[in-house]
Amino acid sequence: MTLRNLFATHNPCLNRLYKPYVIAEIGINHEGSMELAKRLIDEAKEGGADAVKFQTYRADTIASKDSPAYWDTTKEPTRSQHELFTKHEGFWREEMQQLKRYSDSLGIEFLSTPFDIESATFLNEMMDVYKISSSDITNKPFIEYMCGFGKPIILSTGASALHEIEEAVGWIEPFGVPLALLHCVLNYPTPDHNANLGMIMDLKAKFPQHIIGYSDHTLPHDMKVCEMAVILGSVIIEKHFTHDKTLSGNDHYHAMDKEDLKRFRANLERTFEILGSFKVAALSDEAPARAHARRSLVAARPIAQGAVVRKEDLTFKRPAHGVSPKFIDEIVGKSARVAIEEDAVIQWNMFT
Repeated sequence: MTLRNLFATHNPCLNRLYKPYVIAEIGINHEGSMELAKRLIDEAKEGGADAVKFQTYRADTIASKDSPAYWDTTKEPTRSQHELFTKHEGFWREEMQQLKRYSDSLGIEFLSTPFDIESATFLNEMMDVYKISSSDITNKPFIEYMCGFGKPIILSTGASALHEIEEAVGWIEPFGVPLALLHCVLNYPTPDHNANLGMIMDLKAKFPQHIIGYSDHTLPHDMKVCEMAVILGSVIIEKHFTHDKTLSGNDHYHAMDKEDLKRFRANLERTFEILGSFKVAALSDEAPARAHARRSLVAARPIAQGAVVRKEDLTFKRPAHGVSPKFIDEIVGKSARVAIEEDAVIQWNMFT
């Protein structure tokens, strides 16, 4: 399934859960190496991701020289956003085209988050869907520019108050493009107690017409946080992806790797196997229980041939091989066609 198909077919109003569309957020974990970027795409595909996502920016257009860090500087010691972005701004249009072609060759969807007008413009030829960073949720002109391409929008909502999300949605909806909102916490890494997955439920309640997902910044551990997000209704799961979680700096230290992704997919298969159907119905495996554990009407005492049946003549016992107790009012008042022994399971043909 592609994101375009997801937006075209998903109905947020249906009372069910969906196996999520998983985006492996490579971001800048390629460290400016095309060889490593392709390896990360390979490993994301092997792990079971549906898409890989990069980031496209120039340091001078994303941050001023005075732009303090907002990440854990014990993990990433760079204290200036501009300085960090300068170190990792190597990939631009030609590199993104190369990564797009490589992703296509592997059958995994390519995405990249643009951070300026120029990158948003040239990425249009490479993507069916635009991803907007939480950091741009108040950037009305940039949001409207991307909506102008007429493609679905995925908007992360990290560090946002409800009214700010409502404002951004209000800018997007007039364009008539499909929209997905991703719950997100802008805290790198996010402690599990700050994940606040309950907010997913509020997003579903406040924006029932839009797809809801989750962009995760917790440490991967056993991937339970992402699994819980799916159980709460996240249709899209986005998480940073690396080939080596022990690397310092950037987004390696809170990213998942291919083994984490495989574990997540395996856990989800088990979870959805247990969830089963989302429509109430008796199962074929329950047929013996329906036949033998339910009750039938039974003669509480002998009933003479020709006698009119009274309620006191009847009781209910297993198995369900006779007249169901729900029909007791139809049996009471009938005449016995034959003599009925005590403890006999009541059948319709016993009465006139």
